[in-house]
Amino acid sequence: MTQELTEDQIRHALQGISVPPQPQIMVDLQMEQVMPDPDLKVIARLISQDPGLAGSLLKIVNSPFFGLANRITSIQQAVNLLGVKRVINIVNAQSIRGELTDENIINLNRFWDSAQDVAMTCMTLAKKIGCVEPDEAYALGLFHNCGIPLMLSRFPYYIEVMEESYAESGQRIVDVENHRLNTNHAVVGYFTAKSWRLPRHLCEAIASHHNARQTFQEQGSNDAQLKNLLAILKMAEHICQAYRVLGNQSVDHEWNAVAEPILEYVGLSEYDFEHLEAVCRDMIASGDGRYYHD
Repeated sequence: MTQELTEDQIRHALQGISVPPQPQIMVDLQMEQVMPDPDLKVIARLISQDPGLAGSLLKIVNSPFFGLANRITSIQQAVNLLGVKRVINIVNAQSIRGELTDENIINLNRFWDSAQDVAMTCMTLAKKIGCVEPDEAYALGLFHNCGIPLMLSRFPYYIEVMEESYAESGQRIVDVENHRLNTNHAVVGYFTAKSWRLPRHLCEAIASHHNARQTFQEQGSNDAQLKNLLAILKMAEHICQAYRVLGNQSVDHEWNAVAEPILEYVGLSEYDFEHLEAVCRDMIASGDGRYYHD
């Protein structure tokens, strides 16, 4: 099954699904980003207008992943430390939340936590392994499942479908969604990322992120950039237990199917990966003590 998505396929897949427009703060930030010399003071001022966004920035910059000696409360300091690109990524993520009803936000509390944990873990793995730029790894982790809240807004029973998808061991997660809903969150996520003008290779990784087994097993596949991104993402999803948090399952069927070719590709032994896994989980647990219950 080809992963190339034509415009007609995208439009068909998104029938009845409303992709949220970019909020004004994000537009203003992007305008500032394309300036020859972006003004971080202007960026901080814009962020400060949104309490939720400002709080998210401080939560991220004060997490164990940045290793600051003291917690900061200054939006200006947070913007300086995060940088323009990462700030834009965080604003994009917040814009999805703004389009959801209160009920859907409650249903997806674990999704928001998972997205941030996977993003942080992707960044950490990229720094340690070196095959992907940390900022790109962070963006992929943050946005790879951005189609999920949009699917929920269109299909009230989507959480049931998602849990069924993670329970299946003999097929891809998106195959269950395609059968039940005639589209899937990877396709919707691709279109959303494209509408945000994320780099093409990140959009393609989002579209393919539940097709990793085929990508790594294809003899003629030499797309190193895609493989690098998917390797980091699949490791991060497993470390952050997406199968448990999103799928409500006790077994990571997807990782079991792709672990061997991915670890071989990145040159890690099972022991090496277990060590990385422990390091990343300790960092997340020390951040806010979320959902690791082995």
